[in-house]
Amino acid sequence: MAHSPPNLTAKFDIGMPVRHRVYGFRGVVFDVDPEFDNTEKWYESIPEDVRPRKNQPFYHLLAETPDKSPYIAYVSEQNLVPDEDTNPIHHPAIAEYFDVRADGSFVARAKMN
Repeated sequence: MAHSPPNLTAKFDIGMPVRHRVYGFRGVVFDVDPEFDNTEKWYESIPEDVRPRKNQPFYHLLAETPDKSPYIAYVSEQNLVPDEDTNPIHHPAIAEYFDVRADGSFVARAKMN
């Protein structure tokens, strides 16, 4: 039986606002892994019936819960959709990673090493 090749092309760009398909939280993409790159313990902690495939992009998000509590999320591409909400996403680290334009879009800041 043939297996489909992994999808290693990211659908969402750095700075793109996204929403979790199931849980509804919002976030801004600040990093992308071409495929799963977290611990097995983390992966196994996801209930098996909703556990995503590993061979797809995974996104690091500056996220906020529906009650606006900030956190960092690690989410598979299959569980994300573009965020059409025009309200701002509030996360204390956004200013560290992005400049926010007047239209609300996010532009990645240049890294200083």
